[in-house]
Amino acid sequence: MSYQEIIEKIKPELQKAQEYFREQMLQIKAGKIGISLIEEIKVNCFGQELSLKQIGTISHYSPKEILIQLWDKSYVENVISAIEKKKLGFGVRAEGSSIFLSFPPITEETKRDLVKILNEKKENIFQNMRRIRDKAWGEIQDCCRKGEIREDDKYRGKDKLEDSIKQEQEKIEKAVESKRKEIEG
Repeated sequence: MSYQEIIEKIKPELQKAQEYFREQMLQIKAGKIGISLIEEIKVNCFGQELSLKQIGTISHYSPKEILIQLWDKSYVENVISAIEKKKLGFGVRAEGSSIFLSFPPITEETKRDLVKILNEKKENIFQNMRRIRDKAWGEIQDCCRKGEIREDDKYRGKDKLEDSIKQEQEKIEKAVESKRKEIEG
C-alpha cells in the first residue's frame, strides 16, 4: 500500500468529521434562528418517528420566531413535547395547527458562552482530526517497516498527511470565524 492510498483512505473520515462539525455549529443559535436547527427533530405520530419537516411547513415568522404549520392539528402536542425534550431554549406557543417558537434576545454573557461552546466544539473536531492523522501516520510507518514503502516516501507521506489535515483545519477555522462574527454581530 502506498502513502497516497493511506491518505486517500482517511479522506472520508475527515469528511464525516467535517459534516458532524457543521451539524454541531448549526445548533449554536445566534441572531436569526436557523430552521435547520429544528427541521430534523423526530416526532412520534401514530406510532411512527417522523421529522418535523415531514409533518408540516417550517418558516421564519420573524428574525426571532419560527412558525411551524402542521398538516394535522392532532400532531401539536407531540411536536411541542419533542421540541421541549431537545431543550433548545425556545418559548413555545400553539394556535390551532400552528406552533410558534420564539428565541429570547442574546445578552453579552450569552454571546460569550456561545463563543466558548464554539471553541470547545472546534477543539473537539481538531482532536478527532489529530487521531485520524496519527492513525494514518502509524499505518505509513508500519508499511515502511514491512518494506512496502521506501524511507523517502514515508517522509513524503508524512508531509502530505500534514498538508491534508492543515487544509481541513483551515476550513474549520474559517467556519468558526464566520460563526463567531455571527454570534458577536
